Formats: sequence, C-alpha cells, structure tokens
Amino acid sequence: MNIQEAHMAKTTTAAAKELTIDDLSSQIDLLKKDIASLTETLGDYGKAKSDEMRDNARAAANDFAETGRAKAMEAQKQAEEFLQAQPGTALGIAAGIGFLVGIVTARR
Repeated sequence: MNIQEAHMAKTTTAAAKELTIDDLSSQIDLLKKDIASLTETLGDYGKAKSDEMRDNARAAANDFAETGRAKAMEAQKQAEEFLQAQPGTALGIAAGIGFLVGIVTARR
C-alpha cells in the first residue's frame, strides 16, 4: 500500500465515521420523536380509560341509587300494609322501640 492509498483509506474511514455519527444523530432524533409520540399516545389512552371508568362508576352508582330507592319504596309499602292490617301490633312495636330509645338515651 502506498502513501496515496493509505491517505485515501483514512479519508474513506473518516467519512464513514462522520456518516455513521450523522446517521446515529438522526436516528436518535427520530427515536426521541417516537418516544414523545408514544408518551402522548399513552397519556391519551390513560385519560380515555379514566373517563370510561368514571362513566362506568357513575352508571353503577346511579343503578345502586335507583335500586335503593325501589327497595325503600317497597319497604314503605310493606310497612303501610302492615299498619293497615295490624294497627295494634304496629302501635305496640312503636311503643317498645320508643321505650328502648328512652332507656338508652336516659343512661347518658
């Protein structure tokens, strides 16, 4: 190998290193953009799931509230039917509950 060939080889190697460094730099920039895009996408996904879970929780709460109202109305209806069917027993139960509440509160 003569001096000219050695110089050419060095120049080619230096150019290849520069090209490789430029390629790496552009790939790193592209990777940064991809990571930023992925982070944004994950954030959007998390927000969408959060909104979906909030909506599901609200729907479940509304269902529970409606079920509770229906049960309360049914209990009230049964209590009214009991009062109409057995007024004496209902009065005795009410007096007993009142007596117990009086005892508990009087001890304090």
